[in-house]
Amino acid sequence: MSRQPLLQVQDLRVAFGGKEVVHGIDFEIAAGEKLALVGESGSGKTVTALSLLRLVQNAELSGRALFEGGEVVAGEGARDLLALPERTLRGIRGKEIAMIFQEPMTALNALYTVGDQIAEVLELHQAMSAREAHEAAVQLLADTGIPEPARRARAFPHQLSGGQRQRAMIAMALACKPRLLLADEPTTALDVTVRAQILDLLDELQRKHGMAVLLITHDLNLVRRFADRVAVMESGHIVEHGVVATVFEAPQHPYTRKLIDSRPSRDVAQVQAAPDATPVLEAQGLRVVYPVPRPGFAGWFRKGEFVAVQGADFRIAPGQTLGVVGESGSGKSTLALAALGLLKHQGTLAVTGRRWAEGGASDRSLRRAMQVVFQDPFSSLSPRMTVEEIVAEGLTVHAPTLDTAARRARALEALADVGLTEAQFPALLARYPHEFSGGQRQRLAIARALIVDPRLLVLDEPTSALDVTIQKQVLALLQRLQRERGLSYMLITHDVEVIRAMAHEVIVMKDGAILESGPVGRVLDAPEHPYTRKLVAAALAE
Repeated sequence: MSRQPLLQVQDLRVAFGGKEVVHGIDFEIAAGEKLALVGESGSGKTVTALSLLRLVQNAELSGRALFEGGEVVAGEGARDLLALPERTLRGIRGKEIAMIFQEPMTALNALYTVGDQIAEVLELHQAMSAREAHEAAVQLLADTGIPEPARRARAFPHQLSGGQRQRAMIAMALACKPRLLLADEPTTALDVTVRAQILDLLDELQRKHGMAVLLITHDLNLVRRFADRVAVMESGHIVEHGVVATVFEAPQHPYTRKLIDSRPSRDVAQVQAAPDATPVLEAQGLRVVYPVPRPGFAGWFRKGEFVAVQGADFRIAPGQTLGVVGESGSGKSTLALAALGLLKHQGTLAVTGRRWAEGGASDRSLRRAMQVVFQDPFSSLSPRMTVEEIVAEGLTVHAPTLDTAARRARALEALADVGLTEAQFPALLARYPHEFSGGQRQRLAIARALIVDPRLLVLDEPTSALDVTIQKQVLALLQRLQRERGLSYMLITHDVEVIRAMAHEVIVMKDGAILESGPVGRVLDAPEHPYTRKLVAAALAE
C-alpha cells in the first residue's frame, strides 16, 4: 500500500460564533488506508469529517485539508478543500469524496424512492442514462446485502427498516467509486451479521479501487476489526493515535483506556419466579399480519397478507429480562408493538394475566403496567415540552387526582432515580431536551416510563445510539432499577453483547419466527440453530 498521503489535514480548527470546538488537529490518510476517528459524542469527530467537505453551516474554518485527487491538473499539486471555490467542491463531493451519514432517515429524501436517489448520483457524476442508472442502482443495493433489491429500489425511505435505509445510504455513497469515503457511524443501526457484510463489502471495494476510508465511530469493536490506524479524539483534541493493535493493546492516554474498558458488564439478580406466579407478559400463538397489495386484477378485489410475526410463544416472569434478538426485519419490533397493544394481533397475549381489550379503562390500567423506552430519545421526546411536562405527562392520565405540587415532586423523584438532579442541572424541570446529551436524554425517557410505577418496560434498542461509555452507564442504571424495583424488561436489540449482559431468557427471531429460545447462557454459549450460531459468531468476530 502506497504511503503517499491522499488527504493531509493540517492545523484544522473549527469554531462557531468565535468558540472553538476543534483545536488545531493534524492527521493524514494514504490511498487505500483505513483511519478510524474515535471518541464520544461531543468530541468533535463528526464536525471534523463534515468540515472537510464544508458541510457545516456557520462554521468558521482554518487550517488546510490537502486532497490529492484523481483529476489534479499537472503541476498544481494537491487541492486545499477548505479553500476551493464552492463550484469546484461540488464536483468533488460524491464523485471523489463521498460520505455516509449517520442517520439515513434524515439524509434520504422522503419524496423519492431510494432507487431514484441512487440513480441521480450516477446520472450526475457518471453521465449514465436513466435506464443504466436504475440498473446500476439495483445492483448496488444487491451488493450491500439488501433483500429483493429490485423491489426495494422502488420503495420510499419510510417503507424500509432502519438497517435497510442505512444500506441504501451506503449504496449511494459507493455509487461513483470514490477515492475517499467519509463514513460517519456507518453501521450503528445494523445487525451484527449485516455489519460484517458491509465491512467485507468496504474491504472488497477498497482493495479493488484503492479507496481510502475515514471511519467516524464510537464502536471500538468496529475499529479493531476494520481500521489500520486509529486517532482518539477528546474535547476537540486528538489525544492519541497510532496503529490499531498497538493502541488497543497498550493505550497511553487515560481517555483511551476509559473507552477500551467500557464493554457491557453483567450485574443482574438471578430471580427464581415461583411456579404459580403470574407472568408479567405471556404470549401463545401470537401472530401479526399486514395487508399488502396483490399483483394484477386479483389485487382489485382482495389484499394479500404479509405475516410479520408467526405463532410466537414466550413468557416474562416478574423481575426478569427477556432478550429478543434478530436482524432488521426479523419481526422483533413488531413483536414489541403487539405486546404493547399497539397492533392488532391473533393468538393469546396477556399482561399480568389480563388481555388487551382494544380500548377503554381496562386497557388504560394495562398501559400503566407496561411502559416503553424507544431507541432514539431525541425523536421520542417532544422538543416543545419541558422536562417537567415530559416526565410528568403519564400522571395526567394514570393519576389525574394529583395536584401540580404532587406531580412535580413525583417527577423530581423519578429523575433522581435515573441520576438527574437539580444539584447537577439548576432549573432542571424547566429545561428542554436539546439542553441534554444523548445519554441524559435516554435517562429522561426512562424517568418518563418509571413515573407511573410500571411492572414491565419494553426497551427498544435503548443503547444502540449511545457511546460505549454512556451505554455502559445506561445498562448499569437499568440493572440497578431492576434489582431495586423488581422490574421486568423486554429487551429488543441486535447487539448480542447487550443481551449477554442484561437478559435472563432470550428468544432468537428471523423472518417473523422464533427459531430458538431458552436461558441466555445456554442459547449464546451452546446455540442449537444454525442462525443463532451465525449471530453469535459474528458478534465474537468483532
